Formats: sequence, structure tokens, C-alpha cells
Amino acid sequence: MSVSSTRGPALVRQLLLSSRPVSWINTAYPFAAAYLLSARQIDAALIVGTLFFLVPYNLAMYGINDVFDYESDLRNPRKGGAHGAVLDQGLHRITLWAAALTCLPFVVALVVLGSPLSWLVLAASLFFVVFYSAPPLRLKERPVADSITSSIHFFSPAVYGLVLAGSAWTWPLVAIIVAFFLWGVASHAFGAVQDVAADRDAGIASIATAFGPAATVRVALVAYALAGLAVLGSAWPGPLAALLVVPYLATVWPFRRVSDATASTATRGWDRFLWLNQFTGFAVTLLLIWWWLLTS
Repeated sequence: MSVSSTRGPALVRQLLLSSRPVSWINTAYPFAAAYLLSARQIDAALIVGTLFFLVPYNLAMYGINDVFDYESDLRNPRKGGAHGAVLDQGLHRITLWAAALTCLPFVVALVVLGSPLSWLVLAASLFFVVFYSAPPLRLKERPVADSITSSIHFFSPAVYGLVLAGSAWTWPLVAIIVAFFLWGVASHAFGAVQDVAADRDAGIASIATAFGPAATVRVALVAYALAGLAVLGSAWPGPLAALLVVPYLATVWPFRRVSDATASTATRGWDRFLWLNQFTGFAVTLLLIWWWLLTS
């Protein structure tokens, strides 16, 4: 596909596909929930931040990934839909520019609305968004660091929302962030299993290529279980969220013995994981509303 054939609506569709619309809520929601429950008001910072973490942040995170993962994605049969685009080389430059230019006005606005500490958290979040995929760091090719960095992508918007709203840090609040971090590590590790063959063919290292698919699935199981234990330290009714770990354990458990030859079957579990996130988000919302009513 040439650049000239991807102008206007066609180009927008390509960029939207690259931004993974099915995952937009996974970054916008943590920010919005953290900020709203702390500030307890709808203001400019909430609106700007939510819009930023909904689309521009995801275009940057996934668009940069699609550009620098091009060789691996060509070998990956699951690419080309909700799992991500195989981004034509002619679109690489425009994708990077689109990511930068869509983020810029939101970042400027958030700097104006925020504090020096919030600037630091936002800068760290964007640093990991860029250098997860981009050289010279390319953290996604550093086993274990890849899962940690991927988790940062999703819990850092919540941390940023808390800092931007001036929330007071307590141990129950830390317990929630730790649980979120462990959930993110587990989710990335499990997601990496299905890509073992494509990553090995492209010479890309990951937690799954380093540990092997079966061991990586077990790492995910342990991390999910620890996330459930961590959330028990949150304020009521937060501990009930520990029950939400059970469907993830049930989804991942059948793949605990996959080999290199059968690792691609984990895509079945990953497809369920994408929809499970929607249910989990709904259940967490109910718990947050309950907590709001108890603390109002």
C-alpha cells in the first residue's frame, strides 16, 4: 500500500487500527477513575486527561510499536485486527508524526494544569511509551523489563491521575497500585507467549523467548494470584476485587504446559482476555461507586 493511496479517510482508518480502539478504555479509565475519585469534581484536567489517555496516548504507544515491530509483525498471523496492524512501511513516518502531533497539545495543556510532580509522572509515562519499542533502549526486547514496562503503560495513567488531583497516598491506595502493577505484568507475560514463534523468527527477545512459553504462563499465573492478594490490603469494598482475579487464572491455567510448537494456541486465551477486561472494568466500576457512596 502506497502513501498516496492512504490519504484522508483511508489514512485515518489505518491510524485508528494501529491505535487498538478495543484497548483505549484500558488507559483512559484508570486515569479518569483515579482523578475523579480523588478530586471529586469534573473539571478541565479530568476532561483533557481522559481524552489524552483515550486516543493520543494509545496511538503513540501502539503506533510506535507497530513501526518498530514491522519485521516481527510480518511473520505474525494474528496481526491485522484487534491484535494490531501490520503497518505498511510507507506509513511509518506519518504514524510517528501523527503520534507526536496528537499528543503535543494535550501534554502542553496538562503541564499548564498540573504541578511539577505531575509533570515528572507524565514525563516518565511517556518515556516508557516511546522507549518500550523505540531504539536505543527498546525495552520490549529486554526480558522481564518488557513485562514491567508494559505494566507501566497501564497503571501510570492511574498514578498520574492521583498525583494530578493531589491525592494523599495511603497504604490501601498503594495496595491498589501494586495489584494493578502485578496484573499488568501477568497480562503482558501471557500475551507474549502467543508470539514466541514470530519473535524468535525476527530475532526479538521477550520474557517468553527467554523463559520459554510454559514457564512464562506460570509467571503470569503467579503474578495474577499476587495481584489478588495485594488488593486485599485496599479499603472496603476493594478487597472484593480479589475475586476478579479468578477468571484470569481460569483463562490462563489451561496453557501452563504449552511448548514452542503449541504456544500459538494461547491466542485463544488472549482473545478471551480482551473481553474479560470489559467485564472486569464493569465490576471495578461498581466497586468504585460503592466506595464513593461509603466515603461521601
